[in-house]
Amino acid sequence: MSYIINMIVFDSSTLIFLAKIEMLELFISNYKRRLLIPEMVRAEVCVKGKEETPLITRLIAENKIEVVKIGYGGAGKKLMDDFNIEVGEAEALLLAVQEGAEAIATDDRNAIRASKFLKLEFITATTILIRAFEKGFIDKSGAVIKLQKLQSVGRYSKAIIDDAMRQIKEG
Repeated sequence: MSYIINMIVFDSSTLIFLAKIEMLELFISNYKRRLLIPEMVRAEVCVKGKEETPLITRLIAENKIEVVKIGYGGAGKKLMDDFNIEVGEAEALLLAVQEGAEAIATDDRNAIRASKFLKLEFITATTILIRAFEKGFIDKSGAVIKLQKLQSVGRYSKAIIDDAMRQIKEG
């Protein structure tokens, strides 16, 4: 991405992955624009007993992540049916359209397909990790460790991980 993204809508997977690899706070502290999630995503990521819940709950309480209500009628169900996605992903996509967000942060393959169909830019946890490395927020060894952890918590293809590793090592 060569332009500035002024607003990003997150779905559950990317928030959780970034929290688990200890990149969420770093990303938010360096991204001074709006980060939004729909109410369903808040419900999915603020589950009692999950390791990422206290961090995400605090970031919401501090208004670093905005929870926004959406109104979509039957469009959510249609997205869910057409792209085989869950309600959180559908709400995130619809919120991005509703708010005019430049991008959606998702690591869900079907939500990525839906974002392409809706002509929304998408970013993934691997994209955020690589950008943080490129901007000097983390060093090469830290980026490699975080990518390995991301591989263990996410469902990434070998090709995606290999490409991200190449970008970090060449960086």
